[in-house]
Amino acid sequence: MGPAGGFPKPNRFRRRPRDGLGPHRAGGVPVSHRGRFAPSPTGRLHFGSLVAALGSWLSARAADGAWIVRMEDLDHEREVPGAADDILRTLEAFGLASDEPVMRQSQRTDVYAEALALLERNGHAYRCSCSRSDLEPFGGLHPATCVAAPDARHPAWRLRVGNARIAFDDALQGPQAQELATEVGDFVVWRSDGACAYQLAVVVDDAAQRITDVVRGADLLDSTPRQILLQRMLGYPQPRHAHLPLVLGADGRKLSKHEAALAVDAADPLPALRAALRFLGQRPAPGDSVDAVLDRALRAFDPRAIPRAHELFAAARNDSALR
Repeated sequence: MGPAGGFPKPNRFRRRPRDGLGPHRAGGVPVSHRGRFAPSPTGRLHFGSLVAALGSWLSARAADGAWIVRMEDLDHEREVPGAADDILRTLEAFGLASDEPVMRQSQRTDVYAEALALLERNGHAYRCSCSRSDLEPFGGLHPATCVAAPDARHPAWRLRVGNARIAFDDALQGPQAQELATEVGDFVVWRSDGACAYQLAVVVDDAAQRITDVVRGADLLDSTPRQILLQRMLGYPQPRHAHLPLVLGADGRKLSKHEAALAVDAADPLPALRAALRFLGQRPAPGDSVDAVLDRALRAFDPRAIPRAHELFAAARNDSALR
């Protein structure tokens, strides 16, 4: 339930599937859509994260599907106290409330350990003590065998990629392909500090939550082949993917939660909400409430209008929607 003032309830925005990002079987028969937004609590929600959340929400709602929030809180060193709850409150202020209880990765270590054990039993994962300096002679790529001394440090676990070549079609960025051995190398799935690594955790959680469509920022496009390989090794279904353009800072780099001045204003959500819609290529209709703006945006949602190219934060905000 949202704060006082009546923010929109998720089921108010369920619609029939549309063309574009909406999921279909052969012949155009609609299937259920389950999307998600999975922030890390390393700071307050900024405009770039709002764009990603809104893009995934619109995609799910346009397909009459569910939208789920997951908190990726495995990196305790970077986690900011109170950030997780602040992100959830901000999402609700923008009318973006999870349809299901929020899953927190920090509470799922045992589940991830079971997945790691399965990978080990099937010969896909192995212990490795290689540090970054150990891999420098190999251009930073793992040579598919541990080159560190056995007692160098507490070992991590790596996934054996073999000669895997992963190809997939991204709904926004088009056909993608990656040769994992030459572009990534055997990668870490369990860290040396005893925590599950991002790639394994996100795959296990997507399967557990029956996610059918991953709509997220294009900074994670390069991670997708690794996740698809893990899904195949673990026998999980492969979701569809759509990677949204990134909002860039003045330095041309992706906005960071560490840039606190760029956090969106939960007390006055309409300007940033309209700007996020415009960034996604949509035309926000007039409205004096979050409820009204989201309702009209959903009715007019055109996924084909979403751009592929990234855009500077200043340009994204320098818009009449903010005035």
